Amino acid sequence: DLARPALRQPVEAFGKEMGTLRDHLKAAGELRYRYQQQRWFLDCADSYCQSVVKLADELQKIGLAAPGWLAFAEFIQGYRHSEAFTTLQQETAALKESLSKVRYRLHIRGARIRVSKGGGDTDFGEDVLAVFAKFQETDASNYRVKFPDYKDMNHVEAAILSLVVKLHPDTFQALGSYCNRHQDFRDDTVRAFDREVQFYLGYLTYLDRLSEAGLSFSYPGVSESSKEVHVAETFDLVLANHLVDEQLPVVCNDLSLTGPERIIVVTGPNQGGKTTLARTFGQLHYLARLGLPVPGRDAQLFCFDQLFSHFEKEEKPDDLRGKLQDELVRLHEILGQASDRSIIIMNEIFTSTTLDDAEFLGEKLMERVMELDVLCVYVTFVDELATLGRSTVSMVATVEPDQPAERTYKVIRRRADGLAYAAAIARKYGLTYDSLKDRIAS
Repeated sequence: DLARPALRQPVEAFGKEMGTLRDHLKAAGELRYRYQQQRWFLDCADSYCQSVVKLADELQKIGLAAPGWLAFAEFIQGYRHSEAFTTLQQETAALKESLSKVRYRLHIRGARIRVSKGGGDTDFGEDVLAVFAKFQETDASNYRVKFPDYKDMNHVEAAILSLVVKLHPDTFQALGSYCNRHQDFRDDTVRAFDREVQFYLGYLTYLDRLSEAGLSFSYPGVSESSKEVHVAETFDLVLANHLVDEQLPVVCNDLSLTGPERIIVVTGPNQGGKTTLARTFGQLHYLARLGLPVPGRDAQLFCFDQLFSHFEKEEKPDDLRGKLQDELVRLHEILGQASDRSIIIMNEIFTSTTLDDAEFLGEKLMERVMELDVLCVYVTFVDELATLGRSTVSMVATVEPDQPAERTYKVIRRRADGLAYAAAIARKYGLTYDSLKDRIAS
């Protein structure tokens, strides 16, 4: 519902009004003079009432479908007609009307100012303009100067106001009483809505730029029972935002897990998009849990309970644990907390040990992950881990066949074969068996 302009625009307008209200309330609290503070407070309450009424009217005109919005629209209508809100409205309007009728006269002579009650005085301005209008031949030049409008009063203005208060004690006494009674006039639910809806508006604004660049977003199907995952043309949100800023193309990938498949093992050359794919998998599920559109088309995702990630951390000189020990400790904590409804993302672990040890530890880790039956993405340089069982799926970061140094950033379902990349490098530099044989023969 919020993505539709009919709802998004009035909600954005309400958010801006509430932001201005917060700024003015803060400014009012910083003012030095009591009656000026109280008048600012009154204007803030008036602005709040108008904003709530306007939002309630707009929501009533819009055809809402989401249960959350329907419930909030019902609440805001009830709140608008509640005794507390109508009392606030009526007292605010009556007090503003009373203040608007305050009249006073200033008699200035040298450094002395005398303040007296005003009202009923003749406005000679119109008479003066009428007398001199007959002498006017062309429009006069405007020599008026706009003085800076400071929010705080100076001491002269404050002294005048204190005298005006003595001339109209009942009105200003009512203003003080009003401020005490309505010290926190904002409803808790309205305040929570104003703050929380900004997250969703901010997310939609973030997506606007990416959608304009031709990237797809969709509301995913989310299941609490099925662990099948399908997403077409997905991408990393943060990387895509950077690439759009740089006017560079965004490479999209497809993800799928069907039947008994639970673990995606990602291999391939460095800087080929493996880590990006792992981040994307986590982003997809995290955003889906928040009820947000996800990057990609036709998304079907799992409703997880906890999401764990294990990415390389910088070693600390004061930490007596080695890198391998630290990784094992972190993995032990993750496996101890994960349930069969969790998601685990692991990126380039066991790189500090030998290939044989990395393969041994990786197999033990994968066996435990399979026992848990969790969804998992495992980025690794050990190709053998991609074929450990029916629950594993191999995905490989690809390169240009004729230019193996050029990454495509496409990660596809394919049998892991590190030799394919090595063979491509060998072909590029003329180091294949046939090439070497021909060169030796010549």
